[in-house]
Amino acid sequence: MHSVEELFEEAVSLPVEERLRLIDTLLETVRPKQNEIEKEWIRVARERREEILSGKVKPIPAKEVHEEIRKRFQK
Repeated sequence: MHSVEELFEEAVSLPVEERLRLIDTLLETVRPKQNEIEKEWIRVARERREEILSGKVKPIPAKEVHEEIRKRFQK
């Protein structure tokens, strides 16, 4: 079995594309739940986009939201 140092030396000698693939694969082994969270955020974003495009939801400009927040907290 290789030592961590040997694995590192071998990994850094790989072409960039292969190093990136290795990084992604390793990250998935330590952050598997993160991928599920990202998938859920994408699902929610698509759902909200469809609500806006269909007219079900009317977006509020950020300027108005910020003004309302300032009013609420100035009391």
